[in-house]
Amino acid sequence: MSHHHHRGQWGTRAGFILAAIGSAVGLGNIWRFPYMVASNGGGAFMIVFLLAMLTAGIPIMILEFSIGHKTHKSAPGALKALNPSWEWLGWLQVFTCFAIVIYYSVIIAWSLSYGLFSIQGLKWGADTAGFFTKEYLKLQDGFSLSNFNIGVAIPLIIVWVIILVSVIGGVKDGIEKANKIFMPLLAILVVIILIRGVTLPGALAGLDYMFKPDFSKLTNPKIWIDAYGQVFYSMSVAFGIMITYSSYLPDDSDIANNAFMTGFADTSFSLFAGITVFSIIGYMAHTQGKPVAEVAGSGGIGLAFMVFPEAINSLPGLNGLFGVVFFLVLSFAGLTSAISLAEVVISSFIDKFHFNRKKVSIVIIIIQGAISMVYATGSGLSILDIVDAFINNYNIVVSGLIEIILVAWVYKLGSFKETINTVSEFTVGNWWDFCLKFLTPVFLAIMLSLKLINDFKTPYGGYPTWALFALGWSMPVIAFIAGILLAKFKDRQPDIPHQTK
Repeated sequence: MSHHHHRGQWGTRAGFILAAIGSAVGLGNIWRFPYMVASNGGGAFMIVFLLAMLTAGIPIMILEFSIGHKTHKSAPGALKALNPSWEWLGWLQVFTCFAIVIYYSVIIAWSLSYGLFSIQGLKWGADTAGFFTKEYLKLQDGFSLSNFNIGVAIPLIIVWVIILVSVIGGVKDGIEKANKIFMPLLAILVVIILIRGVTLPGALAGLDYMFKPDFSKLTNPKIWIDAYGQVFYSMSVAFGIMITYSSYLPDDSDIANNAFMTGFADTSFSLFAGITVFSIIGYMAHTQGKPVAEVAGSGGIGLAFMVFPEAINSLPGLNGLFGVVFFLVLSFAGLTSAISLAEVVISSFIDKFHFNRKKVSIVIIIIQGAISMVYATGSGLSILDIVDAFINNYNIVVSGLIEIILVAWVYKLGSFKETINTVSEFTVGNWWDFCLKFLTPVFLAIMLSLKLINDFKTPYGGYPTWALFALGWSMPVIAFIAGILLAKFKDRQPDIPHQTK
């Protein structure tokens, strides 16, 4: 069985779990989760979210951990090992990661810039929304690639250098080390913000709004769709990430336990972030004399770069310090996720073509870095908005749905169950089969259908149709084509003579 050991392995179990949590805990936990809770009846959403975590998030994570652990390959090779005709699906996930990390890096670059603005005497001034869109991003109406913005480009290059250094080192020397630095720092910083947030006047009104359950919302399909969607997004399942990371696990690793720990940590982080965000929203409502719901209404990226700077302005003291801490939290959470997205792409090419890790890392990161400069233009935010919406709603949900149907119905779960139950402290039983065979695919299929109907009825974000086709609908289409084409290439054999045993 020693054929795969030249691939490198995690140095410690903690290293793997930290990296998995680092991947799962990303920007989505910080601004997407609180917004989802607020718009879906507070505590009622929390209940559905935890249900979704137990019936979809953790079962899929256990499945993806066991696919990687069993095959010792990244997504395309792993799916090919299960069935030779499934390799394309792995490459579809690789393309998705390739596209996501290109815009993800941009948001991290904004966070770094804002960390710097915090030290420079809260450079964003009183009109935080105006500063973000006009002065910092220099946005223009319509779509054109003019107005190249050096203020975004420089931090963006720094982000790519950090990602490159982390992936060149490979799993043990690069990714594990990066996560062992970033994740403990992230945890400490989050606790600092949490304490500061909860002790502000008006914080309790914000928390009341976040957690007070509106059970009438439970009959609305939107809350269920949003909860399952958020679990997918938040746990980074169906991206190929968890298959790739677990492919570096030693043979006797406890799969079920690792998945539960990762899911639990991810949920806890979302909760902490939510409590912090809503404490601060409660505080802002208190100082502005507005209802909490009105302040909370602005979710999405604007929450971090328009609402938060405004909150930082109004703090009673240590504003700059708090600003730096908050934007470092965003940056670290983003970086650990970006590293995992980049690793999926790089390891997939190494596994198939046996390229040298250093060379392939440099080439791919330079290509991605060059494309990412599109986002440093006057149309950057609009392009990012469309690409992000379509990739999250279509690429991830579609590839997740296909992956689960193929593995649960065609390949059958039996052999995975045996492996999991041999290496894990607690065993997976029929609940696991039921969730993967029926519950999750049904939810995903309904989510997808409703999204499609909705997107055909009303164009997303009111953007022109050509832009939605060029930047939005093209994403799943290119991903499918790329997947099928890459799977057609023959695997290259490694250039090393077979050692005599």
